[in-house]
Amino acid sequence: MSDVRTARVLRQHVETDRLLGVDAVPRGAVVPVQAPPAAAEPAMPRPAATPAAAPARPTPTPPRRPTGPVPQDREGKAAALAELANEHAQYCNFCLNNPGYTQIVFGEGDPEAQLMIVGEGPGAEEDRQGRPFVGASGQLLEKQLGAMGLSREQVYIANVVKSRPPNNRTPTPAEAADCGIYLKRQIEIIAPKAILTLGGPAAKYLLDTTTGVTRLRGNWHTYHDADPPIPVMPTFHPAYLLRSYTPENRRTVWGDLQKVMERLGLPAK
Repeated sequence: MSDVRTARVLRQHVETDRLLGVDAVPRGAVVPVQAPPAAAEPAMPRPAATPAAAPARPTPTPPRRPTGPVPQDREGKAAALAELANEHAQYCNFCLNNPGYTQIVFGEGDPEAQLMIVGEGPGAEEDRQGRPFVGASGQLLEKQLGAMGLSREQVYIANVVKSRPPNNRTPTPAEAADCGIYLKRQIEIIAPKAILTLGGPAAKYLLDTTTGVTRLRGNWHTYHDADPPIPVMPTFHPAYLLRSYTPENRRTVWGDLQKVMERLGLPAK
């Protein structure tokens, strides 16, 4: 651009400023040029958090077996059994943590019974009624007792576990140990002359063995956790007979029951 033209342009700017009321043009302030922001340094990876140590699980406390003086008369035995039932309801590890039952089936019968009958655990009908052996198996058991010359009121009937296991499954050894201590106290209070176990789990628990009922049945064994020790006759569970109600199986069980009758001094039939 020529000097003349430059001067013209400047005069036009001055005239424009005058018309707009601008009487002075300040020097332009030096605007500092900002440096572009520095690129952010990549964040250093945080050290992985050390997972908190899981709290140590307390060592399970072995169940405490109920103890106490053993009454010698009917009323005292009945009272001791009632007290034991209350203690079981408050402290049994298995039953308190068992989600699969409706009612406790503690046991029933004569507190001075000469014969105690022990099964595995309550079934569906027992769970509904709160009584041992009242379903189809119980009806067959009553017929067997009748053939022996006994009624269920003359014996004492209980189970290793006193609530129905989830899905009606066989109780585990740990569950049997938790609940079985109350069965052992029942045996101690009643002090029967003989015990008839029905099915494998009951025989295995009381005899502290892994041998199956097929090999155990028909022979006398000894329950040593009593003073004095008590003879035990294992036999098949009535539920097994209902599934396999053959003449051979019925003769087998009847032979076992006759040995119990002989031990108790009942008339032979």
